[in-house]
Amino acid sequence: MPAIKLLQAMAGPNPGGAEIFFVRLAGALAAAGLDQRLLVRRNSYAAGRLADAGIVCEALPFGGWFDLVTRPRFAAAIDRFQPTVVLTWMNRATSFCPRPAPNRRFVHVARLGGYYDLKYYRACTHLIGNTLSIVDYIVAAGFPRERVHYLPNFVDAHGAAPVPRAPYATPADAPLLLALGRLHRNKGFDVLLHALAELPGVYLWIAGAGPLLDDLTALARRLGVDARVRFLGWRDDVAALYAACDVFVCSSRLEPLGNVVIEAWAQRRPVVAAAAAGPAALIADAETGLKVAIEDAPALARAVRRILGEPALRQHVIESGYRAYAAEFATESVVDRYRAFLERVAA
Repeated sequence: MPAIKLLQAMAGPNPGGAEIFFVRLAGALAAAGLDQRLLVRRNSYAAGRLADAGIVCEALPFGGWFDLVTRPRFAAAIDRFQPTVVLTWMNRATSFCPRPAPNRRFVHVARLGGYYDLKYYRACTHLIGNTLSIVDYIVAAGFPRERVHYLPNFVDAHGAAPVPRAPYATPADAPLLLALGRLHRNKGFDVLLHALAELPGVYLWIAGAGPLLDDLTALARRLGVDARVRFLGWRDDVAALYAACDVFVCSSRLEPLGNVVIEAWAQRRPVVAAAAAGPAALIADAETGLKVAIEDAPALARAVRRILGEPALRQHVIESGYRAYAAEFATESVVDRYRAFLERVAA
């Protein structure tokens, strides 16, 4: 069997779940000694983070209809490197990938982290879904089952010293909730603020950036909880944020996977989550976390009160969540699965 040569392409501009995991996987595969080349969008989150890590990548425009540069440069990168597998991430990178040809032989694999329109993936030989429900969606849409594969994400379990509370005017003895994600309606932070209104004395840190910052700030003021909410902006020190909090809350209306749940497990923090598709599939209720209905602020508040008020339950979900992380989402096991997958499809 020839040695695996992997070319990966990511066209996403901003930090989201796929972009963050792309950077993690590229770094982990590089550390594992895999021969790979990386194509990323110019001036993107991935380009900056890979450069910071000392990982060489090629930046392409990955633009719109009038982008006449990316496609030939993508093809040229393939011709230079002669990869055995090309792995494209999401719609745009996949649509720019040239098709294999007699003088350009590779296996085209695309990774889906959501319920995307499959018209972009018709030329792919194999598809990866990072949840079982995404795999089922792809198969139900007509893609052959033997060419659809489940490969989960991994998260880093390395801990960090907690972010100090004092600079954020948060009392050391106050119960502290943490939420992470883009400030977008899908994340349900408005529901979380309504839940906070039913939790006197509890503080909330929300780490993330996005278009709803002003709306959420105004809502916190109207609900009378603005003195107990801190909008932290985009953060890279997530391990330190987890270490600072007492409970992690995922209030999403739409969450295909829920990397944040796995991160909380890895950092040994109890999880309360709305039952969007990803967290609902991940969490065994009262075992690895507490689940409530989507958009149910009173239920979210009750679950937070329960996890704060029952120390035995809290410790149980912490330990069970960490075991779930270690069994399926640890770096080494997921990297091994990716390498085995690449070898199998290349053969």
